[in-house]
Amino acid sequence: MSLAVRVIPCLDVDGGRVVKGVNFVDLRDAGDPVEMARVYDAEGADELTFLDITASSSDRSTTYEIVRRTAEQVFIPLTVGGGVRTVEDVDRLLRAGADKVGINTAAIARPEVISEIAHRFGNQVLVLSVDARRADDQPSGFEVTTHGGRRSAGIDAVEWVRRATELGAGEILLNSMDADGTQAGFDLEMIRAVRAVTDLPLIASGGAGRLEHFPPAVDAGADAVLAASVFHFGTLTIPAVKETLRAAGHVVR
Repeated sequence: MSLAVRVIPCLDVDGGRVVKGVNFVDLRDAGDPVEMARVYDAEGADELTFLDITASSSDRSTTYEIVRRTAEQVFIPLTVGGGVRTVEDVDRLLRAGADKVGINTAAIARPEVISEIAHRFGNQVLVLSVDARRADDQPSGFEVTTHGGRRSAGIDAVEWVRRATELGAGEILLNSMDADGTQAGFDLEMIRAVRAVTDLPLIASGGAGRLEHFPPAVDAGADAVLAASVFHFGTLTIPAVKETLRAAGHVVR
């Protein structure tokens, strides 16, 4: 069974604006999230991911108001992450219009929250966001980071995905911190390593810079490809990415 590869723009939101940096620093303004979401919907994005990038590090909850306004404008699945800690946070986001909810830092602090959310809402709503980077001291060669890539969690990224799969996560958003914003290509080795331990849908994130970067990520095991700055600043378009994937033999919507 060959499911269509999804192309997902990611809106990194800080203080109500979409921002983008390199390796999560030197952020620059990229626009209004609601307006950008509407444009991406019209362009043919399969889903949207909306990350409140400073919610965990500055300890405040996600902007429900922006989520509500975005959900009113778009008709494709909307995943929201950033500052999600409890079943109640998930409930509030779903009520505000999110279709799926991303969790990262809180799940590392208390892995049982994955099971709690999956039990309450079904695992299809739960996206485990894994911000991973290369680390020689971990068995797989990759470690998990938290707080928007600011801190090492001291755990093996591949082992964490395997465990989270067992706990009931519904999807994995794998973000390469080393590649983030560099536009030098996805971390294919990391994608392959994670694909080997989970059957869950896998979203590859971090490093997209050129059209030819996308098909290898799918070949390595990704079910969806996510990008931010190349879409926000007009370097690439969603239709062009889909055409490139199609030309490489992949099914797209």
